[in-house]
Amino acid sequence: MLRQRIITAAWLAPVTLIGLFGLQGGAFALFTACVVLLGAWEWTNLAGVQDRMARLKLVALTALFMAALWAGGAAFATWPLWLAAFGWAVNLYWVSRYPDKREQWQGQAMRLAMGLWVLLPCWVGFNVLRESGAVWLLFVLLLVWCADIGAYFAGRRFGRRKLAPRVSPGKSWEGVYGALTATFVLAVGFALWQPMGASGGVILVLMTALVTFVSVLGDLFESMLKRFRDIKDSSNLLPGHGGVLDRIDSLTAAIPLFALLFIEVLSARVAAL
Repeated sequence: MLRQRIITAAWLAPVTLIGLFGLQGGAFALFTACVVLLGAWEWTNLAGVQDRMARLKLVALTALFMAALWAGGAAFATWPLWLAAFGWAVNLYWVSRYPDKREQWQGQAMRLAMGLWVLLPCWVGFNVLRESGAVWLLFVLLLVWCADIGAYFAGRRFGRRKLAPRVSPGKSWEGVYGALTATFVLAVGFALWQPMGASGGVILVLMTALVTFVSVLGDLFESMLKRFRDIKDSSNLLPGHGGVLDRIDSLTAAIPLFALLFIEVLSARVAAL
């Protein structure tokens, strides 16, 4: 298993870095669309769709939605990001009340609809941040990675109070505090590096705290769906690492929210300096 994980990581890491930071415009949009569509394939399984042809048709439909957004010039608009903000508020309600409220979303059609407000805004957010400059895409990626690392080590060392025991028994509030500490350090470092002034730095720190919480929610939300389906991984597309959604679950929440906050709150301050 360890050997397979290393082999997968050896080719996955450079492909990801080249795709995210070596491509721009339509090429970047196509690369991220491919990643999101692989996630859509896995999401059909989370939704309980078993027929392979039906799953392919649903992925094709998702691709058509993406093409329509791109052709209509809406790939860099804010309305899909606002859709994500609303959707993740609903997701928080369901995660915090699992399994009591599962009858509200356990139907196949509702679980498929979940995928639209999770995956499509994530793709839009990727493109918005890439258009705004690779540095902000890098920031949100580092934010999620720092949050994961901080949560892991703080949870192992100090974890006592369970965060969502019926969804993911291993996660603790102490892990969340570790994630917030790690991303706070990251945000301060970026605020000192980027020309955004003192007020812009404070805004970035506050944005980072909110997005850190949401990234944890992204992880919990996929865990809830996998627990409902009684599966360990979203797929085996990445040998030794599970599926694409297992790797980007936190990003599906963090990317669109950070992109929305960047557009609505931070970008004007950065541009003015």
